[in-house]
Amino acid sequence: MDKPVTVAVLGAGNRGRDAYGQFIKEHPGEIKAVAVAEPDESRRELFAGEHDIPGEYRFSSWEELLSEERLADGIIIATLDNMHVEPAIMAMERGYKILLEKPIAPNWKDTVRIARKAKETGSKILVAHVLRYTNFYRELKRLLEERVIGEIRFVDHIENIGFFHFAHSYVRGNWRNTDIAAPIILAKSCHDLDLIYWLLGKKCLELSSRASLEFFTPENQPAGAGDRCLNCPVEQDCPYSACKIYLSENTGWPVSVITTDLSYEGRYRALEEGPYGRCVFKCDNNIPEVQSVCMSFEGNIEVNFALTAFSYEINRTSKFFGTRGEIRADFEEGLIEVYRFGQSGEKRKVTAAAGGHGGGDSGLMEQFIELLRGETRSESDGAGPGRFTTIENSLESHLMAFAAEKARREGKISRLEDWRKVI
Repeated sequence: MDKPVTVAVLGAGNRGRDAYGQFIKEHPGEIKAVAVAEPDESRRELFAGEHDIPGEYRFSSWEELLSEERLADGIIIATLDNMHVEPAIMAMERGYKILLEKPIAPNWKDTVRIARKAKETGSKILVAHVLRYTNFYRELKRLLEERVIGEIRFVDHIENIGFFHFAHSYVRGNWRNTDIAAPIILAKSCHDLDLIYWLLGKKCLELSSRASLEFFTPENQPAGAGDRCLNCPVEQDCPYSACKIYLSENTGWPVSVITTDLSYEGRYRALEEGPYGRCVFKCDNNIPEVQSVCMSFEGNIEVNFALTAFSYEINRTSKFFGTRGEIRADFEEGLIEVYRFGQSGEKRKVTAAAGGHGGGDSGLMEQFIELLRGETRSESDGAGPGRFTTIENSLESHLMAFAAEKARREGKISRLEDWRKVI
């Protein structure tokens, strides 16, 4: 049996530890974490302890880890959005194969910079567009490629972020403000733009976008409300209450993000002292709560995409309208409905693989292991060209996201060819 491939991990938070680190723990014969860089000492020591990493390979910063000669076959970059560029460039110079958490970078200039460096150095980079690796979207891709509903003419795709998820990540959390993170159309919805591009197998030609932030503002704070949920007299009537989200019996995501001390006392203290205890109407957020993007693709395919904070569930739903039928897809339910014109409808239940994002996290890690081993399995693999999320494949979603952000800010149509010229 082959020896396990080795990886260094930059960032031991939700993605680095809870997603990729968990996969590594569950597959000791295939992959091993041998070094970690994480500024938070408690998170660093937790990760290192879980993976038996010696003290000399526990680093408090990515700079320290990457100042060493190459320590592993590959490296996982799971730092915050605004800390992707320099680690990625230095890792390429060190000769690492890279799994890069999305987005590639929080702005277009740095995204192009990383892409050009990868081309210059011949580096192998997988971007964490995990949904391409799910059974659900692979099956949907197969149906579209087989033209079961004829030629696609229109697509309607909605990302239902979930009311508590939006409050956690985009009002109180790390992605709440574009001064410190990428815009939501990139940070959250590059998954969706990537899916649309991949499922259609065609490029976007032009787009427009609208968005708004109306609800999570100081003007909407209820009368008498406190600035923190722990001392708020109207907290019980608020669905966004930090007490309800973080002080229940659940200690998994998103609760695991706010502290490493998941006892009731530890979580309570985090709400007293940290950003996640703040009233959602008194945060420094500037992220739109709803955004829509109208796109025209090659082949005269029209696509509407929308994201919303105000949904009961976290889910993605899609409708594909073709010349011979319609497909309705519900990711959370694992349900694909095919309606051919003039025939009875057909419902298909797709079983998700183990792991987060409907098995996509595991699928991505399996592909990263193959990359580290130097295996060259065909990209088609029964699911059509471009299934693997190399940096070259992943650029298109970022290009659409940045063009949409510019279009919504300026109130203009963005033509995508103008963006592609600089790559």
